[in-house]
Amino acid sequence: MSWLALDASGAKAGLAVLADDGTILHQVFAPLRPGLIETLPLLLEGAAKAHNITNIAVGTGPGSFTGLRTSIALAQGFAAAAGITLWGIPAGAAFAIPFPQLHRPLWVVLRARKNRVFLLRGGPAEACADAELPNPGTPIALAGDEAPLAAATLAARGADVLLTNARAIDPAWTARAAQARLASGLPPLPAQPAYIDPPEAKLPAAGLRPAPQ
Repeated sequence: MSWLALDASGAKAGLAVLADDGTILHQVFAPLRPGLIETLPLLLEGAAKAHNITNIAVGTGPGSFTGLRTSIALAQGFAAAAGITLWGIPAGAAFAIPFPQLHRPLWVVLRARKNRVFLLRGGPAEACADAELPNPGTPIALAGDEAPLAAATLAARGADVLLTNARAIDPAWTARAAQARLASGLPPLPAQPAYIDPPEAKLPAAGLRPAPQ
């Protein structure tokens, strides 16, 4: 019995297969571009052939619009075809896995776009300008690809911050977060992408081309 996890919310996609006890049986990474839509199904197919997959977990972000859309759709299709349980795992829950005993709240800061970050601090994900990060009222720890920037910004204001070494999600964390929910008797979270900002793609000024005849 194995858990398969996908996460493509960051700069690259990751896939991992874990045993019920959390042991990593298989792990692979791939760039988001070019060709994630073609590459990720092949990686999943290879993992599924080599292991008896009984649960699948997928990262729900926030993060890359294309990565989330691709990985979640693939996980949904695989779960439906295999008749197995699908677990949606938010980025904040995945980042918390390697730090079970921080003794301070964990803030995750991720790059959204130029001059704008996503902030995860226990509740719904937020977005704010780089210079408008809120001041923490207590000592905090920081993770995510923009954690160094956030640490410098908040420390300059006198905040007590601990910079962790977690920059990108390991898909094994995604699987272990799902395993932890199961062990705690909690139901699966929906596998729906956490879109905080609208996609940057815009419709052409002249509108869409007419459908071919």
